[in-house]
Amino acid sequence: MRKFLLEGLLKRPLTEDAPTAEGNLATEIDRTAHRRLGRSLAIRMVDAGSCNGCELEIHALGNPYYDLDRLGLHFVASPRHADILMVTGPVTHNMKTALRRSYDAMPAPKWVVSVGDCALDGGCFRGSYAIAGGVDAVIPVDLHIPGCAPSPVDIMKGLLTILDSATASRAAGS
Repeated sequence: MRKFLLEGLLKRPLTEDAPTAEGNLATEIDRTAHRRLGRSLAIRMVDAGSCNGCELEIHALGNPYYDLDRLGLHFVASPRHADILMVTGPVTHNMKTALRRSYDAMPAPKWVVSVGDCALDGGCFRGSYAIAGGVDAVIPVDLHIPGCAPSPVDIMKGLLTILDSATASRAAGS
């Protein structure tokens, strides 16, 4: 026992170094969100019937390695407070109405981001009697992030893309 205690005190902790590229990406998302919205980005996440693989990657955005909360990017409980509706999984018949209501409750400007291959076209669940289809079969989708499941870095890049495109369309419209 004493050996393990001494090793624990004398050895360097087995943790990863702080992210560099991901940190720069997160800072760029924060900058773009403040430029576009004048405030932090609020995200409402809806699981429309997935296997939870994409949710694990999305939840990783809140862990100490990525820590998007430090930048003010946060997930909200109500669609009434959200800028982005992030949807995972194929839309089941039981979730069609709930997804549509969440979308309708969001204030403008609003964007929909579908995450994962299942959200695009049903993925491995396509053709099932319980599946209504991809997210775009129920609500309009502004951006699709492919992958089974996409990495947290891919999700962060998707958030930056949606904010950049919104900024560009706003500049072109004014």
